[in-house]
Amino acid sequence: MKRILSLLLTSLLFVNSVFAQNVTVEKTDTTKFPFAIKAYPFRGMYLDKNTHFEKFGAISPAGVHMGLEFPSQQQFPWQQYLGNPTVGVGVSWLDFGHDMLGMGFALYPYILLNAIDTPYFQMRFKVAGGAAIVTEHWYTQKDQNPDHYYEPTVNTIFGCYLNAYLNAGINLNVPLTRYLSIGGEFGYFHMSNGRTCMPNIGVNSLYGSVGVTATFNSKVDKKPLKFPDQPYGWAINITGAAGAQKSAIEDKSRFFISSLHAGAVYHVTNWYGVGIGLDVFYNGGVTKNTARSLYCDGVYDIDGKDVECTTCGSEKGVDYTFAQKTRAGLALNNEFKFGLVTAIVDWGMYFYNPSRNIYFDYHKDYHGSVAPKRPLVYKTPHGAGGEEAFHYIRLGAKCRIWDNLYAQMTMKCHLQIAEFIEFGLGYQIPFYKKGNRPEGKSNIYHHRKNWWKE
Repeated sequence: MKRILSLLLTSLLFVNSVFAQNVTVEKTDTTKFPFAIKAYPFRGMYLDKNTHFEKFGAISPAGVHMGLEFPSQQQFPWQQYLGNPTVGVGVSWLDFGHDMLGMGFALYPYILLNAIDTPYFQMRFKVAGGAAIVTEHWYTQKDQNPDHYYEPTVNTIFGCYLNAYLNAGINLNVPLTRYLSIGGEFGYFHMSNGRTCMPNIGVNSLYGSVGVTATFNSKVDKKPLKFPDQPYGWAINITGAAGAQKSAIEDKSRFFISSLHAGAVYHVTNWYGVGIGLDVFYNGGVTKNTARSLYCDGVYDIDGKDVECTTCGSEKGVDYTFAQKTRAGLALNNEFKFGLVTAIVDWGMYFYNPSRNIYFDYHKDYHGSVAPKRPLVYKTPHGAGGEEAFHYIRLGAKCRIWDNLYAQMTMKCHLQIAEFIEFGLGYQIPFYKKGNRPEGKSNIYHHRKNWWKE
């Protein structure tokens, strides 16, 4: 409690100091723009009730979320399409609650989408994504013995300094004056490295916060621009991406991963598109040359009997083929557009998945005289994340960098368990012009990124 009170007092002094230095220059000069500075101390609780956290006792995360925010002035099409959201750049300091876990520092862009917007109260949905660094991880500690994996002498939460940071929640704001407001935030944040390093338990936490916001140049109000209708409703996306993953702590090298995506997206509204896509994945981590106990190699004990793993299609000591390391699936693609940036949320199922029969993990539903054989839709032996599931989720973002060319970063996971993070390039081909669409339905996509200026 003392930690939270001290953080709140520090935040109040920080915002009040900045506000006092700037409030006297408040003018209606239209060359200026409104912005806000906020500081929200928070306290959280870990969702992962497993040995990796329980071994440290009753711990919980705390810290401060700070942000520099810019409200919409309706000068871009996407601002009007999304109901005039507020965008910001956030910085977070996180104390994970134990010396072995250290601290974290996150930097990320975020957006606040209006749900309730009145002069006396605002409720907004927050979505954020960026990067974070931690001060302590597996390789900064003295004890790096894998046999101590579940002992309090090792940090199995993080495997390297750099991690991905995701944050979502509900933001509440109550203005006290034109320049100062108080508020609260209730949400969820996640930090992990996407199996780029091992270990990769990561952090999943719910949190609550109370803080203050100072607003500057609040009198500046630009006249909204009017934008013409956009002529395209459909687009074809073609994306190639690659990355690397580490399968086990004992592995001395990372394994190459890559993917190819092709799909068509129909833009239902000005900010949302849905479609279907074909994905082909290659994972070099599907190999016998790793210490990760996931794939079969030799003889295993099943129900007290020595059973040779013959379903993998390779003899003992021989690595898997390219085809066995490849998977293909069909996915439901969802796109959420924020100007040049598009958020990606895909859910898919494999229709070609030979590695499902490479797992040596025993499961009562798939067993016989040899190692388990699984159908395309199968159960995992140890619950969610016990091994790669029959379906996948892909989260990420893409940003247009020139004409229809875009850069993309995505994380592929199976439920809450990440498989890998990849980076790539893609091309978007718009089609189905306005004249071909029913009257009254707006068309939202345009092949030129600054089309409203032409």
